[in-house]
Amino acid sequence: MVGELARGDRPVVMTVDDEVGVRESFRQVLKDECDVLEATEGTEALAQLQAREVDLVLLDVRLPALTGLEVLDRIKALEDSVEVIMVTAVLDVRTAVEAIKRGAYDYVTKPFDVDEMLALVRRALEKRALQREVLYLRSELDHARGFGDIIGRHPEMVRIYERIAQVAETTATVLITGESGTGKELIARAIHRQGPRRERPFVAVNLAAIPEPLLESELFGHERGAFTGAYQKKLGKFELAHSGTLFLDEVGALRVDLQAKLLRAIQEREIERIGGTRTVKVDVRIIAATNVNLKQAVRDRAFREDLYYRLNVIPLAVPSLRERREDIPLLVDHFVKKHSRDFGKAVRGISPGALPVLLGYDWPGNVRELENIIERSVVLATGPVIYLRDLPLDLALPDAAGRSDEQGLSLRAARERFERQFILRVLERVEWNQSRAARLLGLHRNTLTAKLAGWGLRRGAAPGLDSFSAPA
Repeated sequence: MVGELARGDRPVVMTVDDEVGVRESFRQVLKDECDVLEATEGTEALAQLQAREVDLVLLDVRLPALTGLEVLDRIKALEDSVEVIMVTAVLDVRTAVEAIKRGAYDYVTKPFDVDEMLALVRRALEKRALQREVLYLRSELDHARGFGDIIGRHPEMVRIYERIAQVAETTATVLITGESGTGKELIARAIHRQGPRRERPFVAVNLAAIPEPLLESELFGHERGAFTGAYQKKLGKFELAHSGTLFLDEVGALRVDLQAKLLRAIQEREIERIGGTRTVKVDVRIIAATNVNLKQAVRDRAFREDLYYRLNVIPLAVPSLRERREDIPLLVDHFVKKHSRDFGKAVRGISPGALPVLLGYDWPGNVRELENIIERSVVLATGPVIYLRDLPLDLALPDAAGRSDEQGLSLRAARERFERQFILRVLERVEWNQSRAARLLGLHRNTLTAKLAGWGLRRGAAPGLDSFSAPA
């Protein structure tokens, strides 16, 4: 009740009074709903406030040493959001008014009426809970603005969040490396949104997707008549990103002659349009990304060494999805909600049998491939849950030769994987009635139970993402 309002656990109330009987009275009244701390005077109370988070203070007006009003001032200086109810034996209107002016929530007189005092405490804790909710929603909004669709709690992802926060306020060049589909552009956008150029343009260009004859014009622009078909002047990506951020995706695909022009643009902060006779000053922050090993490309003389060091000022390596499988349930939940909303579907989760398949797959296309699978499954789902039958067959039973590791899948592992998927499909068909499934499979029920336990699978209370347990 009150605990749920103040936090996910019991709220903490401190009583500050030099009379032991008053403190004991408060404890007896509040013990069923709150954790109660006690202090006999102001200094002791302030020390406890510094050591532990407190939601509400019941503060006597008359205390030895520091007065109640002085303690109130110091509490508000320490943590303004802590609610304070003043407790007085003799109601002094002027003191009560002064306490309210200084930030007290209300006051109560001794001896107090239990029901009235409880109602007052609950209202104060409700206010405290609302303040916490507002702070939480603001932090979530800041997170959404800052990190967009980047999802993950894996330690490597946490380090990336920390690095984003470190480099965002600077204008240092960042090189993001990682396999295709790991979210390199999302990270680039997060750096831009958290930096001082957040209100300025973010221009993204995929260097591998632009035909080579057009690439120089796309980057640096051209003057009218510079070549056949140049009927008017065109501004390149550098000029469009002026005062903002230019994201160069797949920078490893840039041909060598344009690498030299890119290096000059970064070093000199100026470009020259094709067919132009003058230089144009540009102020852009460069964030580059690649899925190739640029160090090896330098050794192979396919990438300029000086450009590599110019780009690799702040390196950010994004892990593949198979390196952070524990993030898959979070990503699945996010994509299910996203695409259910987009398509107007009522899909709310994934079945106990389907998630282990997603956890066991190698995801060569990483997060992009996972989103594609979930989007397709949401579209094709006929009910509120994505079942194993809704997943593509090649995902549920992948070809051993298609695995990302060099050794492939052993016969024993392939047989066990097939057995698991077959059993899970039967279980889903009979709505996880294990006795019925065992009969259909020709197994003893204890054998089926042992197999499920060995795979770490169980049927939960509800068919959503929280309805299973499965090893990562």
